[in-house]
Amino acid sequence: MDPYGYNNLSPLDKKKRQESLKEVEEPAKESKELIEKQEVENKDLERTKEEDNQESWIEHITELRKQLIKSALVFITFLIIAFSTINYWFPYVSRGHHLIILGPLEVIKSYTSISVTLSLGLSLPFICNFLWQFAKPGLYEKEQKFIGLYSPIMLVLFVGGLSFGYFVINPMSYQFLVGLGEMNFDVMVTATDYVNFLIMTTIPIGLLFELPIVALFLSSIGLLTANSMKKIRKMSYLIMAIVSALITPPDFISQLLILIPMIGLYEISILIVRKMEIKRTSLAHQ
Repeated sequence: MDPYGYNNLSPLDKKKRQESLKEVEEPAKESKELIEKQEVENKDLERTKEEDNQESWIEHITELRKQLIKSALVFITFLIIAFSTINYWFPYVSRGHHLIILGPLEVIKSYTSISVTLSLGLSLPFICNFLWQFAKPGLYEKEQKFIGLYSPIMLVLFVGGLSFGYFVINPMSYQFLVGLGEMNFDVMVTATDYVNFLIMTTIPIGLLFELPIVALFLSSIGLLTANSMKKIRKMSYLIMAIVSALITPPDFISQLLILIPMIGLYEISILIVRKMEIKRTSLAHQ
């Protein structure tokens, strides 16, 4: 007996009851299917993103490998040329000084050191261009414009620093130190020592001449201002004095010859950054 239950309903009521239950079950079933479908789509989307990230990473590594191989080929080409023609240009490097060799291996060591340095200097513009091609897609538009605009100036400043070291710092330091030694010693300079001395008095100075460009770049991305450079001026002078003492021979004249241009470059950097800030402010108000 089921006087109030489902079996006690009339056939018409049973049909309506079945239809109402069906109407409730179907949306629930459809909702469950939609949730499952959405979960599958999310999993597929995550899997696709992971695959894209892996492909992008592989593409970056492949592109970097390509640019590094090109850089290595350029450097090796210049190294072969420099090493095979060293007898023609080495007299300009030695400046006619009487250099001695203490052993057969020192010949290779001296030639290799100066050839590698010269080859690196000649290939540096090409290497910078290759690395620029690799990094360009990942840079902001402001950074792309800055590097593309000031790359030639960076090269000019670097060459200017090398020239200043070669024509001014190196000969004056060499003559001063050799003359100081001749007062009490018979001075004999080995080829290896002279090459190392030449590299020490040229390459670091070329890098130091990049100070204005570094300041401009830091200013363009908002990490440096003219006022902040003025506030740390005394500390910067102290750091420059320490650097000049580390990269030059241990004589006061050489250190002073390096320190004065560095101070001048620092002050020029402040002026350039100030002009850039004024120009940026005027453009913002237009």
